[in-house]
Amino acid sequence: MMFNLELSDINELQPVFDRLLAKRDQINRFRPLPESVLRKIKEGLNLEWTYNSNSIEGNTLNLRETQLILQEGITIKGKSLREHFEAHNHEKAINYLYSLVNPEYAMRSIDILSLHGLVLRSIEDDFAGRIRNAGVRIVGANFTPPNAKKVSDLLDELVEFTNSNPLGLNDIVLSTIFHHKLVWIHPFFDGNGRTVRLAMNLLLMRSGFPPAIILKNDRKKYYDALNQANKGQYHKLCLLMTQALERSLNIYLNASPGYDRDYEPITRIVMEEAVPYGAEYVSWLARQGKIDAYKEGRNWLTTKEAVADYVKNNKKAKGLPKKAPDRDHE
Repeated sequence: MMFNLELSDINELQPVFDRLLAKRDQINRFRPLPESVLRKIKEGLNLEWTYNSNSIEGNTLNLRETQLILQEGITIKGKSLREHFEAHNHEKAINYLYSLVNPEYAMRSIDILSLHGLVLRSIEDDFAGRIRNAGVRIVGANFTPPNAKKVSDLLDELVEFTNSNPLGLNDIVLSTIFHHKLVWIHPFFDGNGRTVRLAMNLLLMRSGFPPAIILKNDRKKYYDALNQANKGQYHKLCLLMTQALERSLNIYLNASPGYDRDYEPITRIVMEEAVPYGAEYVSWLARQGKIDAYKEGRNWLTTKEAVADYVKNNKKAKGLPKKAPDRDHE
């Protein structure tokens, strides 16, 4: 019922998928990483995951405040009890997720409900881990979630589709479709977004990827991409997912002994290297996934090798315009 998908608009992302798969394999070749390095990476990613996912939903704790709550046990003055619970709950949900992940993992509805139960524990205990029994409306969205009576069956249908993968989708596309469809079903009264972003990472992490963390700064882009997916257009959401995943992969690679690529701000590379076009165009290439790059805050980072490879491998590189296409056409 939900899965008459038209995915031709993501075919151009195949080179990006190939690059991410190659990075995953490269990380595996560097293993085993020192235990202290792995612990530090995991701790940092879990903190960023909690901060960004909660912030997307309106939590006002900043990254440092989230860190103080989770790692130091400090209560932040002026912040609500709910916001403190949201930080602790999300961390507990991540820990539960790690307990589930293994290469043979198959998605289960009960796991989605359990993640949701942890997300809303001590916040809305009456609804935590329970499918909604009434209609909901999402402000700003271009769709109305399905009738509550259909939610249980739709959730089971999504789980079956995800596990059987009848279209033979790669892990990144499959997790993107799952992400969107679970948002569309909107199975809970509250906590849907955080639960979706947790469950989606079950699919990526069982396949050896690190978690994909959608950044707070990309909140508008994220909601716009979900609205596009509601119309059957998955390119923007897939692109956003690859960007989030590439950032996490690069964090692992940068911490791996023997990895020799340095990521620098695009503006610096354009200033220092003989690049035949400007920083705006290189940033556009980064946003489109056409070069190896990732986002920190609001800044895009790439490598000199990535820019040089793009110039070398594209016959039309010297004729590229110096100005990026209008953002409306990204």
